[in-house]
Amino acid sequence: MRLAFIPNTHAMKLSGWLILLAGLWCSMHPLHAAEKNTTAPRMANEIVLTAGSPQVASLKVEAVTEIPVPVTEPLNGKIMLDENRTARIFSPVAGRAMAIKAQVGDQVKAGQALLVMDSPDVGGAVADARKAQVDLQLKQQVLERNRMLMEGGVLAKKEVETSQADFSLARAETARASARLKNLGVTTSANDTYSLRSPISGTVVDRKINPGSEIRPDAADPLFIVTDPTNLWASIDLPERDLSRITQGQKVSVQVDAYPDEVFSGEVKTIGVMVDTTTRRIPVRCVIESKGKLKPEMYARITPLDNSQHKVIRLPNSALITEGLYSYVFVEERPLHFRKRVVTLDVQRREYATVKQGLKAGERVVTGGAILLNSDLSVNK
Repeated sequence: MRLAFIPNTHAMKLSGWLILLAGLWCSMHPLHAAEKNTTAPRMANEIVLTAGSPQVASLKVEAVTEIPVPVTEPLNGKIMLDENRTARIFSPVAGRAMAIKAQVGDQVKAGQALLVMDSPDVGGAVADARKAQVDLQLKQQVLERNRMLMEGGVLAKKEVETSQADFSLARAETARASARLKNLGVTTSANDTYSLRSPISGTVVDRKINPGSEIRPDAADPLFIVTDPTNLWASIDLPERDLSRITQGQKVSVQVDAYPDEVFSGEVKTIGVMVDTTTRRIPVRCVIESKGKLKPEMYARITPLDNSQHKVIRLPNSALITEGLYSYVFVEERPLHFRKRVVTLDVQRREYATVKQGLKAGERVVTGGAILLNSDLSVNK
């Protein structure tokens, strides 16, 4: 015998009303509303940090700027003295140092004494000049007397000619001795004391002499180096493969570790005419604007720039997030509010990349800690 199931219509209506009331109660309950808000999804590719969070301390955010297009990767170089404004001063005579008149770092003028020394060579040169002058006066007197005697018929013309030759020799010797004194910068009234003077105005950047030291004119190292430190050169050992990208007069940018956030400008001055057979590199010298900050012998990173007026935005590779075929950066739209944005790269080098599209000059980009932000964004998704 089969039993038929008869639904209870009143019970079903009552259950429906209970479910509807329960739904209304849940939607109006504040705790449930709060939970609903906390789980609401954020806008895609957007992350917001709170002040004082550990992520904020690990981020480095910088405003991007436009630069001329680089034509090569940064090249290794070194800051050098401008040899056109540098004097390497040796002593022209032997002797012994008595007093040092200039120290490293001192500003000196052209003709200012750097060193006082006792030099027998100077004494000998002064004595030779005095002797030559006396001998010249004597030979001149003999010549004048012999001419008078020849005019009176007492002396033969041959004797006058001999006196004339002796006088010419004495005059030549006097000129030689005087030129020697002029070269040393002393006069016939001087003694054995000699002052070594700077030929140019500038700053003493090196000194290799102490009081009492023996001085030789054939020394290997200069006693003093005087230069204008505001005018410097940058030297590049250019790889042979990059020679076609460098021209005389081309602009360059220079960076050093001492000022990592500052870029110095310069210009290619000379390009070597030969390739070094050992290193296969070409020496290139650039004139740079040191702004009073760069020092000789600093190592530098020198980037040749395109001569055109076209500019691009340069980013360190630490700012880039690569996912598949696309590159992204995190842009700070407002404080603690970051958005992941796709960018189109122009050129990517070993340390930096240039951006062709996706960023504007002045926008603030995460250059340190971008990987951390990207990880947090992936977790939140």
